[in-house]
Amino acid sequence: MQPICLSFDNGPEPTVTPLVLEVLARRRIPAMFFVVGEKLRDPAARALAERARAAGHPVGNHTLTHGVPLGRRGGAEAVAEIATTDALLGGLREPLRLFRPNGGGGALGPHLLNASAAAYLRAGGHTMVLWNAVPRDFADPDGWPETALATAEAAVAPVLMVLHDLPNGAMRHLDRVLGMLADRGVEFLAEPPAACVPLRGGVAGADFAGFVSADAVP
Repeated sequence: MQPICLSFDNGPEPTVTPLVLEVLARRRIPAMFFVVGEKLRDPAARALAERARAAGHPVGNHTLTHGVPLGRRGGAEAVAEIATTDALLGGLREPLRLFRPNGGGGALGPHLLNASAAAYLRAGGHTMVLWNAVPRDFADPDGWPETALATAEAAVAPVLMVLHDLPNGAMRHLDRVLGMLADRGVEFLAEPPAACVPLRGGVAGADFAGFVSADAVP
């Protein structure tokens, strides 16, 4: 089976993220956490982001509100979604300055960014991390394990899987899923597959333009 890089979006959630961190620690599996900026205004949630970083898991920016995808917004609004979250993250975002746009259910395309957001990310030396596997645990909290396992079985290239530390009950299956993957000999990656990183340290790859649209009219 192909190696898997795990990532968790839309947290931190005080009722869920601790369980995720405990499972990862017990199984010694690395992961990446892409947090929603407005949640960091809750001290309990920020403490969880700090805990994840202290455990060695990179913490990245997943926009301020996780609302309308940035490619469908005006330029100033899209930049504010990223920049405000950068400020809330502070030192937690260093040194990698990771960013993940919200995709509206997992789709990739030019709806992810607009021109102003892309320019901000490039100027700020950000690294944008996308995905190639979304088991939709956010929509199917009990059925996602089978989807995740089937995706892993069918993969022909390294997998960057998006899960969500949200309070919908899905993460109660996490330990079982990771155990089943480990039993199949899966290697868990600390670094995202290169194919899922179209922008690294502010330097755009050949496919970066495919994720950028013109700024919407405010």
